[in-house]
Order: sequence, then C-alpha cells, then structure tokens
Amino acid sequence: MKPMTLQFSTTLPCLTRFLTSPVKMKAVHQCLLFYFTLLSVTVLCHGNDQFFNDDGNLVLPGWDPTVWMAGIEDFRTLSLVSIPGSHDSMALYGGPEAKHQAWSLKDQLRAGIRFLDLKVFGLGNTLYVMQGVRYEHITLKDVLDTTRAFLAEFKSEAVLIRVQPESFEKNTVNQMVQSLIGNDQNVWVNPGMPSMGQVRGKIVFLQKSTFTLGIPFIETNGQSNEKVSSIKDKDSQLMKQLNGATEACGGDNAVVTYTSGSGFGTFWGMFLTPKRVAERVNPWLNHYLKQFYPNQPRPCKGIIAMDFPGVDLIQTVINLNWW
Repeated sequence: MKPMTLQFSTTLPCLTRFLTSPVKMKAVHQCLLFYFTLLSVTVLCHGNDQFFNDDGNLVLPGWDPTVWMAGIEDFRTLSLVSIPGSHDSMALYGGPEAKHQAWSLKDQLRAGIRFLDLKVFGLGNTLYVMQGVRYEHITLKDVLDTTRAFLAEFKSEAVLIRVQPESFEKNTVNQMVQSLIGNDQNVWVNPGMPSMGQVRGKIVFLQKSTFTLGIPFIETNGQSNEKVSSIKDKDSQLMKQLNGATEACGGDNAVVTYTSGSGFGTFWGMFLTPKRVAERVNPWLNHYLKQFYPNQPRPCKGIIAMDFPGVDLIQTVINLNWW
C-alpha cells in the first residue's frame, strides 16, 4: 500500500474542529489515536503491496495510472507495448468459479487496465456480456459507451478489446458489432498493426477465429482458461509463456498471455478457484516481471490479462515500458 496523506480538512474533521477552537489536548490525542488505529487496521488487512485485489472499491496509488500511455512514444508499434489487461473483464458476479474481477469497468480503466476480454451472446439486436451461461449485467453497448467516455476524457490512452462470440450464429456477431460502431472514427477495426500515435483516444478491436474486426493476435498459452492443479506448475508455465511473448512482440500480431486459472474439474486443484489462483500467482508474477527492471531496454511482454490484479501489479506491468 502506498503512503497515505492525511488531509485535516477532510480526513480528520474532529481534529480540525479542535484546531479552530481552544485546544483540548486529550481529545486531540484521542482523535489521532482513532484515525491512526483505523489506518493501521487498513494496512494489516490489505498488506503493504497490492498485487492481488478483491475489493470492489478502487483506491488509487500515489502515482496516476489514468494517463500512463501518454509516456509511450507516438512512433512505437502497439505490439511493442507491455499492456496490463483483465481476463473475463466483466465477470464481477456469481460464485467462486464465476467471479474473476472486483472493479467496475470504469475503475479498471482508471487503474490502468488497457485490455478488456469479453464473451458476448447475441440475442435479438443486443450483445450481452456473458461468463459461461451467466449474464454479467452489462451489454457490449454499455462497455463501448463507458470506454468511449473514458477515452474522450483521456485522449492519450487507447483501450484494446477482445470479443469472443458465444452465440450459436457466431458470424452474426461481427455484423452486430459493426452496427454498434457505425462510422465512429475512434474505433480501430483495421488488421494492420498501428503505432501508438495512430490509436490514441481510440478503441482497438482484436480479432481471432470467427470475430474478424481489428488487429490479429496470438495467445501464448493457446487458450484463456487453463486448468490448474498445482500453483508451482502454473508459475513455471507462465514463465515459459511470458518468455515466448517477448520473442513474439513487435510483429504483425498482438500477443496475449492469460495468467488466469482454475482447478475446477481437476482432483488436486479442486479448491483452486480463480480468486485463489490469483492470490498466489499475482505476487509471483510481480516478482518475475521486476527482475527485468535492470535490463536496458526492458523486454516487451505484450498484453498480460489477469484475474483480480492490484494497483501495484498493474504498475509493474506498465513500468516495463520505461527504463
């Protein structure tokens, strides 16, 4: 957890009251003791570092992740940028096996997330965001509207979106997405790999399989939801995937590594929910990525799509872009 600055006017109202009236030292001490006890409890509950987060309330760190892409040179190819992302980005509901994120879409974007992973089901004229058979209380139109509003305010940024059709008629999803986009010039649907300068303020779609809008991408693990029976094996697997991502960076394809996993359906990992996997994997991932900080330049790791990422882990991914 980053150092917290206490503002007398808002954080310590009781102290402010005493400082503007005759000083009553005993009451002041009681007031300070209360707030610093509260702060200590917060630190104990959340730890000193936020690599994993399952709290729906976003607390931004001392640095501002909202406009981190402003520091990326315009000429840099997008496939050479290390990008923090979320896996099953809107999976905020359901039981232990269904939930993959804690923050709302708006808060994910404010925290620095720049890749969204969405499964959609088309019904009528609407594309519903799903997680398995569960509706996530949001439509693709809602996602696009929220993302557009964010990019309209923070024009230095770009948000990459993967759409995975779950409909029986998957090919119709392309047409429905195209209808949602209309003639919006702030949406990138071309297959060519753009530079950072070309996509500032824009949504960038990623294409694969039956979804054919946007730039193509490859997955380092071949599939997004790996079965996990051993955290140690998961760490080893991720190391190989991220090393492979470095080799693939800079080409005509975006590179995506999913760090998510679940033990559901396995014997030894039957109690490893996505949340439990993230609790163990995210600190390891942070440590693994930071070992490259002395490198000049630091290696590209492409898009890293995570479950329950904390603000410090997001910052670690972002900082791979500078040295």
